[in-house]
This record gives sequence, structure tokens and C-alpha cells, in this order.
Amino acid sequence: MSLVAVTDRTTAAVVAELSRVGGQVPNMKQISADMKALFIIDMQIGSFRPYSLRHDTLGVIDRINLLSNYFRTNNGHVIFIQHDGTKENSFLPNTEDWKLLPELTQHSSDIVIAKTANDAFYNTDLQAVLARNNITELFITGCATDFCVDATIKSAMSKDYCITVVEDGHTTADRPYVAAPTVIQHYNWLWADMTPTKFKIRVVKTGNLLEPHADDNITNGN
Repeated sequence: MSLVAVTDRTTAAVVAELSRVGGQVPNMKQISADMKALFIIDMQIGSFRPYSLRHDTLGVIDRINLLSNYFRTNNGHVIFIQHDGTKENSFLPNTEDWKLLPELTQHSSDIVIAKTANDAFYNTDLQAVLARNNITELFITGCATDFCVDATIKSAMSKDYCITVVEDGHTTADRPYVAAPTVIQHYNWLWADMTPTKFKIRVVKTGNLLEPHADDNITNGN
């Protein structure tokens, strides 16, 4: 697959995004440094049966593809986190539910980390992979907002990574008494308002990350 290969929906999203920011090629030099990585957490078929189960599934996929394509073409790292639910008898490796959503843009250079808990760092080699690649800044996307995304963000925060949550790049389902859009909005507020460790968590929309001359939006939080 080409580095710039995208689905038809993603192509349309790229065109729309470029149009929104004045038709210019986004300035992504701040993402080009080796120290930055895009996390794509648990975007697996079994979590999207049907796709309408999760809020704005296709829109989230489009925005993740926009970001992953720019990370790849600007020497950033793309890391897929893939849940192995063997101990729960779900998301069994190599089954259909375990596979990544087919609409996601993937490349052979992407890193894949298997996890068995909500926290992607727990009993995995994720931290070692980040250290080996000199990665200190994380851009977070994926599913589910209130489970694996939240657990991974808080774990990364305690390890002093510089974290940017993509505000419109994660999703979840309706929960008892709470609709999915409200859950997403609540967690975006919570992360942005958390007491910093080494860095304060930033919550930024995809469009703002992709704006021309977006240095202020993609620099670290110190």
C-alpha cells in the first residue's frame, strides 16, 4: 500500500479539510520529528457491530486517517493498539472481531502493540517501543473514550509523556443514563482539566492540528 493510499471517504475528507483551511497544504513540520507518535487505540471490528453502535464512526475513521497519513509522510510514527481479549473469550487473535476496521489506512511501517487490559502500557512492550524510537509526545485517538482511551491517557500521563488528545478522534457508545456525545464531551473536558504531571494534557480538534502554520497547536505542552 502506498504511503498516501487512502479510502474514497478519506480522500473526500482530505479535500474538505484542505478547503476549510484555505486550500493550502498543512504545515506539519511539528509532527515530522521522530519524537512524536499517533496512537490508534482498539479500532477493531468487534467494537463496531454495527458501525452505528459508536458515535460518528465514519467521521472518526476519516479524521484518524487524515492524521495517520500526515504522520507517515512527515516521518512520524503510527502505533495501532489492538486488544487481545483471550482471557475474556472475546477479540481472540486472528478472528474477525479482533481485526482492525478495514476503512483504516494502514502501512507496513506502522507499529502494532497487542494489549490485554484497558491500559495499553500494562504488561506490554509499548513503553520500550517508545523509548527505542525516542518518542516522548503522544497524539491519542481510538475507542472507547471511557475505557481504553481514558486508561491509556492516564497511564501515559503518569509516565511523563507529553499528550495531545484528538478531541474529535475518539468515540464510544451510549452508556446507561448517558449518551455517547455527552460521554465524549465530558472526557474531553476532564482530560484538559487534569492537574499536570510533567506536561498538561492538551485536547485539540483534528482541523486545528492540520491548519497551516499550526506550530502552536502541535508543539509540546511545556
